[in-house]
Amino acid sequence: MDLIQQLIARAKENKQRIVLPEGTEERTIKAADQLLADQVADIILIGNPTEIEALAAKFGLSHIKKATVIDPKSHPKKAAYAELLFQLRQKKGMTPEKAAVLVENPLYLGSLIIKAGDADGEIAGADNTTGDVLRPALQIIKTLPGISCVSGAFLIFLKDKSYGENGLMLFADCAVMPNPTAPELAQIAISTADTARHIAGIEPRIAMLSFSTKGSASGEQVEKVVEATRLAKELRPELAIDGELQADAAVVPSVAQKKAPGSAVAGKANVFVFPNLEVGNIGYKMVQRFGGAEAIGPLLQGMAAPVNDLSRGCSVEDIYKMVAICCNQAIAVKNRK
Repeated sequence: MDLIQQLIARAKENKQRIVLPEGTEERTIKAADQLLADQVADIILIGNPTEIEALAAKFGLSHIKKATVIDPKSHPKKAAYAELLFQLRQKKGMTPEKAAVLVENPLYLGSLIIKAGDADGEIAGADNTTGDVLRPALQIIKTLPGISCVSGAFLIFLKDKSYGENGLMLFADCAVMPNPTAPELAQIAISTADTARHIAGIEPRIAMLSFSTKGSASGEQVEKVVEATRLAKELRPELAIDGELQADAAVVPSVAQKKAPGSAVAGKANVFVFPNLEVGNIGYKMVQRFGGAEAIGPLLQGMAAPVNDLSRGCSVEDIYKMVAICCNQAIAVKNRK
């Protein structure tokens, strides 16, 4: 059984309530129907019930009737959610009038449903930008204790099984933080370690990447990675983490022996933490396109409850997989409490 099938099986055993704010988007509603058919999750669709019913009939979706459908314009908890938003944001200038308007925005409503304890996670982004998905989540759900930055990790399934964990690697941050500071980079490493353990089911060996290995180059960019490595080790001394490492030193044993002898990570890393978003985003896409790797994500890390952002070019299968992953993230969050 591969990792995705394991995640689906785990989700079925401990069903979570996942809200899909883009309930009238074609790929989303098709994925929802299949998830309900397979009993992977309890699905909450946000959208006009008449429109959802019409789309279900148009696409021949027979399981949508099992979903909880919430009309953002009119539902029993609308006033309660608007009051919750006002209470959460009044110190930031929120008024009851603004809250009454924003509560009809499906992305704000999705986050409020989670904050109120009526859902366990959210998937959106098939029809919205990353900024639009993250803004209400950060304002309402917020981050985990001790974490101030949200980051995005990809599960990378390589054709060459000699790399990573039998071909599986995690890359971060490839989606959110443009130029993290050293403390933020340390948090990204810690968050990705948790994702490796709780979602990928592997013990992380984390390489803090740079264009330098163990002082082979110098400068502000290298110093940031060195400091981030120190901070991450200080925060989580049990982690196998090393840096700064060049990518080849991180995964090729013969290179590691020359450049970083004695390292517990070099030559066998299964987690790459990139120094900035530019490098991370380019890196995962090159591995995906040139190396024929499968990239699943981004899995947003650091949130108090899971909210995941889809690519607007995603497929029905992508949404299905991300919901299964979101369920597992929700289970992990509950297990921490």
